[in-house]
Order: sequence, then structure tokens, then C-alpha cells
Amino acid sequence: MTGFARRERQYPWGLISWELKTVNHRFLEIGCRLPEDFRAAESDFRQTIAGAVRRGKVDGSLHFRAATASTTLEVDAELLAALTQRAQQAALQAGPAARIEVTDLLRWPGVVREPAKDAAPLIAAAHALLGEALGELTRFRDSEGGRLKDALELRCAGLADFASQVAARLPEVRARIRAKLMERIAQLCSEVDHERLEQELAILAQRLDVDEELDRLRGHVTEVRKTFGGQEPAGRRLDFLMQELNREANTLSSKSQDIGTTRAAVDMKVLIEQMREQVQNVE
Repeated sequence: MTGFARRERQYPWGLISWELKTVNHRFLEIGCRLPEDFRAAESDFRQTIAGAVRRGKVDGSLHFRAATASTTLEVDAELLAALTQRAQQAALQAGPAARIEVTDLLRWPGVVREPAKDAAPLIAAAHALLGEALGELTRFRDSEGGRLKDALELRCAGLADFASQVAARLPEVRARIRAKLMERIAQLCSEVDHERLEQELAILAQRLDVDEELDRLRGHVTEVRKTFGGQEPAGRRLDFLMQELNREANTLSSKSQDIGTTRAAVDMKVLIEQMREQVQNVE
């Protein structure tokens, strides 16, 4: 399910901000972009996100801007002394024209460095802010989930209505098929074995009967509605129910001997396809 959240907070040592984005995905996929000072906590950040989001592609970005640039620098005296000794030796070999620049020595990697930072307070603050961002993301997704639920419920009502229309037409359809068959038999022969005819009519009626498909379709619609009120992630269950609904609509269409029933089956398949697309956004 799509969602967006952003949280930022100013601390004495700098500004921290989290930005979270989610889009629909079949499984849970988490991506984190972190400043170097927070890399050690990436696994913990991922676990925290996974505890709040069960399905979807999540992009989390953490930004940190220090309040002031560090004015304290440390010099590696041993490394500087070793570099100076080597530089002097090289200068003696090169002759009187050779010069040793102090700034060149200080530029050597590792000679001058910032003092080690205590990352624990930064990481703790980032964890707390991530919890707030996830809370906002959950509210955003819940709001969208409510809109998706209304859209799915509307289509469930449409499916139930089409099923009722088909069920109401069944007696008329059966009577019409029987009358048409009797008329054809009367045209072909004058003598009819009525017992055998009744057997054949029963077999034909059983082959064309769609009561079972309608019952299963109504049952699947009921299960979809029950899923709306559950507390567990419903996306995969709804995926399965969409497949079953589509199967019943296809069977209903293939058995149909009535133009009205065929149209209703096509309308059902349209609604089911719309639901299937919406379900891809459900966690």
C-alpha cells in the first residue's frame, strides 16, 4: 500500500530527519539510505521498519546535518614524525633546491583527523524519530486502506447483486430450455419415450446447473468481507480469493445457455478484475 511520512527534529548537535515512502509490492522489500555515522545501526533500523510494515516496497532515507563544523583536530604525532624523517632524507638526496612543505605533510592521509564521535546518542535519537515516522506512515496507510475497503465493498455488493439476478433467472432459463428441447423432439419424431426423455432432461439440467457456482461465489464474497475486519495482513488472502472468484465467474459463463446470464458473468469478471487491481495495494 502506498504511503509517505517525514519527521525531523533539531538537537544541540544537529538536525536529523527521516523520510519514508512505500509502494505496493508482492513481498516486503526495505531499502535504507544512511549517513556514514549511522551505518552500524542499519540492521536495527530495518528490523524496526519490518515490525511496522508487513508488505510493500519501503524506501527509508535518513538525513543528518551537524549544527557546527568540528573545530577540534587531532594530529597523529608518530605518523607525522615518520613522514618528516623520510621527507628530510629525500631532501638530502635531492640537493639544496629541495624544500619540505609542512602543509604537504599534513595533507597525508591519516596525519590530521577529526576526533572520534560518540555515535550512540545520534543512533538513539534516529531510532526514536524513526518510530514517530512509522506512526505517521501507518496513519497514512490506514487512511488509504479505508478508501480501498470502501471501493472493494462496493464491488462485493455488485457481485452479490449479479449473483442474485442470475439465481432469479434460473427457473425461467430451465423452463425455456425444456420447452425448446421438447419442440425439437416433436419435430423429429411422433413417438417419444417419455421416461428416457426425462432422464436426458435431468442430465442436461445437471450439466447446465450453476447453483453450485453461485453458492461458492457468494461464499467467496462473504470471505472477502470478513477479511476486511481482520487484524492480520490481508493482501495475500485477498489475492487468493480473487483467483477463486474469477474461477467461478468463468465457470458460470461457460455453462450459460442464456444471454442474460452471460452478460451478468461478464459484468462479474469486470468487477473481479477491478478488485484484483485494488488488492495489489493491500498489505
